Amino acid sequence: MSDPGTTDDPARTNDDVREFLTSRRARITPEQAGLPAYGGNRRVSGLRREEVAMLAGVSVDYYTRLERGNLSGASDSVLEALARALQLNDAETAHLYDLARAAVVAPRARRRRSPQTVRPSLQRVIDAITGAPAWVRNDRGDVLAANELGRALYLDLMAETVQPPNNSRFTFLNPKARQFYSDWERAADDIVAILRSAAGRNPYDRDLTDLVGELSTRSEEFRVRWARHDVKYHRTGRKRVHHPIVGDLDLAFEALELPADPGLRINVYTADPGTPSEDALKLLASWAATQRDDTATETAPNGRLP
Repeated sequence: MSDPGTTDDPARTNDDVREFLTSRRARITPEQAGLPAYGGNRRVSGLRREEVAMLAGVSVDYYTRLERGNLSGASDSVLEALARALQLNDAETAHLYDLARAAVVAPRARRRRSPQTVRPSLQRVIDAITGAPAWVRNDRGDVLAANELGRALYLDLMAETVQPPNNSRFTFLNPKARQFYSDWERAADDIVAILRSAAGRNPYDRDLTDLVGELSTRSEEFRVRWARHDVKYHRTGRKRVHHPIVGDLDLAFEALELPADPGLRINVYTADPGTPSEDALKLLASWAATQRDDTATETAPNGRLP
């Protein structure tokens, strides 16, 4: 496994390329690639380098150089051929292109930090969403803003001592996450794949690589998943959770990119009409409003509402 820590050494990017291509090659059988298996004398379960090279239409020497981490100078046509040969999905293909871009851009030119604040108008946008939980996150999973129902849905996450609260850290380091996420294994897989994708886009993001280093040090389950080099888009889907106040919720989510704020996304969660989850979400909204009113009463002079 490549070093997950923070470094500007291009060798780390080369390791990521090597391990990504090797892992994708290993998962494809000759039969899946339309090649003869040549009996039972194969020493590898997946494709050989020479088979990938043949499928991609490049020389074995050239593919070997690419797999060793040297994507510098690889043309779009070569990357497209590799993606076809390795049967990459859309997220994996994008990740391959990201790794290729990182190979030709100087580290100092790419060094950046994850966004840590949101514009006031963006906070007003999510506050205007009153019937659905909504939050704004950056690529590393920091929750930078949320509406009232979003804070209520992710009650334990928002109570994290390290601020801003981070969903990746919560999932792997807080025991409450295993009760909250009804399918914790899937949630954990998704989070690591999202972080992998983000690391490919921004390999010199200091905050992101610091987080990966922390989680790799403190969580064996994170390390195992990180070593798989899985990537995915997280644009829409379902989220099943067990809330400590209202119980089980099965919600649809949409992750909306913000072109004016690169690296930020709004996540919005809705319940299917007429379902128990819709009733539970309404109950959660009522509970959140009660908490808000109680807080206002406690902080007003003489106990009177301002």
